[in-house]
Amino acid sequence: MASKTTNPFTFLQQVRSETAKVTWPSRRETLISTVMVLVFAALAALFFFAADQLMSWVIEMILGLGV
Repeated sequence: MASKTTNPFTFLQQVRSETAKVTWPSRRETLISTVMVLVFAALAALFFFAADQLMSWVIEMILGLGV
């Protein structure tokens, strides 16, 4: 099989053509999505922190290391 090469000018035309087809989010949509990601990341961090603390406490109680 021979490799098919595209000349750089044609490639750039194809890239511009495909980029024009993309539906870009508005500034408002981007802001809302960013805030949602940050909120859910914070909630996940809190959940895993609490779960870690709980498991640590349970293991300490089981092993008799608790006060």
